[in-house]
Amino acid sequence: MTDGAFPVDLARIREARARIRPFLDPSPVRSYGSLDDAVGHGIRVLVKHENHLPTNAFKVRNGLSALTALPMEARARGVVCGTRGNHGQGVAYAGLRLGIPVTVVVPYRNNPDKNTAITGLGARLIESGVTYDDAVAEADRIARADGLTVIHSTNNREVIAGAGTITLELLEQVEQLDAMVIGVGGGSQAVGALTVLASLRPQVRVFAVQAAGAPAVYRSWKARTPVGPVESETIADGVATAHSYEFTLGALCAGLADFVTVSDDEIIEATRLMMSTTHNLVEPSGAVGLAGLMRLRERLAGQSVGVILSGSNVDAETLRLCTGPRSG
Repeated sequence: MTDGAFPVDLARIREARARIRPFLDPSPVRSYGSLDDAVGHGIRVLVKHENHLPTNAFKVRNGLSALTALPMEARARGVVCGTRGNHGQGVAYAGLRLGIPVTVVVPYRNNPDKNTAITGLGARLIESGVTYDDAVAEADRIARADGLTVIHSTNNREVIAGAGTITLELLEQVEQLDAMVIGVGGGSQAVGALTVLASLRPQVRVFAVQAAGAPAVYRSWKARTPVGPVESETIADGVATAHSYEFTLGALCAGLADFVTVSDDEIIEATRLMMSTTHNLVEPSGAVGLAGLMRLRERLAGQSVGVILSGSNVDAETLRLCTGPRSG
């Protein structure tokens, strides 16, 4: 499956792994009997705890992969990115560790905790627009004006290679893996997984999951062509994208076993379940994969299935929505 539709290959992912290894320990993989029981159908759930990384999210892999690949002259000028939070934190962390100036653009009324975390890592924070795409557009404008390098959260080969290191690690940590169910915003995790598995364990199937309230990539996958912009409204702000992306859509179309969407109610239930069974803090976008597994569990009966707890950067208000009394 590593044909022209795929933006990276296994060699590039291995190179990213070598570059980021001095900065990141492997994230743990754990299974929980209570989670297996809740999912049912004889499924063994393997949770890849990306929330245990610096910045509490997988995006730190992407930031470190992209910034360690930059030539020295680009490092000296600095980088800029648009984000809702976790990508910006990952780029800011990488800039802090590597001595690279970082500018991060977020929409107005962004998650305040994520904004504070970004500035706490030494980045310059700029607010612009009301959506993720507005922030990306402003980052592009700043890059042109100031000569900075844009680190896009998806349309960047080294970003996708960084995300691919998740699955590369996972295969070193577990012997039995039949499928992965992966939440999709831009698609870097899923495309990274498809690339690694195609070369190392081609029998492992990858299923993608997107929030029903932000279905741009799902609709594009079904149409086999970019669809958008699509209005997004979901509690899972980390996957609230309005477009599919050039660097990932082709690979998703070429490699996925299937793609499903889940409602915000399903995401909230999965967030509660992940927290109650693993005793880890989870942001809603970090539980989208588990929500998808609950939707797919009859098809995956009796299998060992990997899900990625992709982040735990949840603000107090969202946490109350996810843990408060159930309605109805």
